[in-house]
Order: sequence, then C-alpha cells, then structure tokens
Amino acid sequence: MLAYIKLLRPYQWIKNLFVFTGILFSHRWGEAGLWYQVMLAAAAFSLVSSGIYALNDIADREQDRVHPRKCRRPVASGAISVPMAWMVGLGVLAIGLALAAWVSPMAFGLIALYAVLNGAYSVSLKHVVVLDIFIIAAGFMLRILVGTLGLDIQPSRWLLLCGFMVTLFLGAAKRRAELMDAPTDGAERRKVLEHYSPALLDLILGVTATASILTYGLYTMSADTIALQGTADLIYTLPLVIYGLFRYLYLLFASGSGGDPSIDLIRDPHLLITLLLWCGVTFWLVR
Repeated sequence: MLAYIKLLRPYQWIKNLFVFTGILFSHRWGEAGLWYQVMLAAAAFSLVSSGIYALNDIADREQDRVHPRKCRRPVASGAISVPMAWMVGLGVLAIGLALAAWVSPMAFGLIALYAVLNGAYSVSLKHVVVLDIFIIAAGFMLRILVGTLGLDIQPSRWLLLCGFMVTLFLGAAKRRAELMDAPTDGAERRKVLEHYSPALLDLILGVTATASILTYGLYTMSADTIALQGTADLIYTLPLVIYGLFRYLYLLFASGSGGDPSIDLIRDPHLLITLLLWCGVTFWLVR
C-alpha cells in the first residue's frame, strides 16, 4: 500500500491550493454550492495529477533507475510492476476527469488540457529548453483557471498576470534546483539541463520574482480590485509576498531545496507561516 501511495504522490496535492484562488477573492464565500464545486474541482485535479505522476514514472523508469534519489520510486525500484502502474494511473486519471465533468464543461476542458500538456511534456516537451519552464507554469495556471473560469468566476487580469509570473518563477526554481542536484560524474541526467546555465536560470528567477512582486502590487492597487474587495488595504499584504519569494530563493540557494514547492511548504515553517498569515490577513481585509 505504501508503494501505491508513493506512486500517486498525494503530498503534491498541496499545489491544488491554487484552485481556491478564485473563491478567496470572489466575495462568494457564503455559497455552499460554490464551495462544493471548488472541493470537487480540487479533488479532480488531485486525481488527474496523480494519474499523470504514475504515467510519468512509467515513462521515466529507466532514467530514474540511475538517479541516486529517484531510483527509489515504486516503478523504477520494481515495487510496482509496469502493467499495474498503467492500470492505477489510467484508472485514477479517468476518475479525476469524470469528477471534472461533474463540476462544469469548462473545468473538464481545462483539466483535460492539463492532462494533454503533461502527456506532451513527458514525451518530448520536457527536453525543449525554456518551453519546458512554460509548460510547468501552465500546469499551475490551469489550476487557477479551473478555480475561476471553471466555476464561472471572472478572474482579474492583474491577478492572472501575477499568477503567471509566480508560476514561471516556480518553474525556473525547479530547473535551478535540478541543475544544482545534477550528477557531475558522467551519470545520466535530464537532457534539457545541458542547455541551461546557472546564469540564465538566475536571470529568469530575478525577472520573474520582480515581476511577481510588481504585478501583485498593481493588482492590490487596481481600481477594479478596490471596488470589488471594498478595501484599498490589500497592499499591506505585499510584504508577506516579498518575504515568501525571498525565503524560497534562500531555500533554493542556501539549503539545497526549492525545487518542489509542495515539499518545501511542508518542511519549512517560515514558508508555511507566511502562507497562513497571507491567507488570514487577506481574508480579514476582504471579508
């Protein structure tokens, strides 16, 4: 049972907090039906992403076997056979898509697009320099869109732009962490890393971190945002956003993590407390 849990990677479900972005800023917290849809959408995304992880482990099993850490994955280690991994992965994927269809046609289309993009990423796009970072970012952005357009919530353009910058930042951080962790003794490593340099990824991180701060600040000061939320004080949450980004950069460069936001959020109390404070202060301001 532990091997199957590892195959589905439920700890990665924390990424689906992005699905709740829409309801947080929608002023529709009292609608029980909307909360039901949000929970279903998050569950659908969780199941679909778990199915994708299982199928990715099948595709990457040969490469994972020579990796010092990934060799312990269930398929690479032989704890789960390839046919059984196919059965579990496709089964979970199908259930997730069925749940998405129950939420709305738009939610189904967006989550299906996520599955197709990740399939293309696993087959070939993960080897295309720069585009691979955009595909990683697209996965996060689709979560935001499912939690907004998929639930008939109109998202702010500034909020979408900020989300896009943050997700590009996370994609670049993932590649930077992989580059620092890549073997230097001739062992096989991810092919796309051969095209990245530390300077290039550091530049992308700097640009996206700066753009995330600016776009979030502009979102909080937008006239449309102030009118919708009924407050001009969201700008006071900006220091929490800046601290969170800087803390993530510290984890990436000083402590050897930063490549997986799901793990880093759980393991680092600073990031977790910052997120909880941001959610609490934001909700208090817009309630």
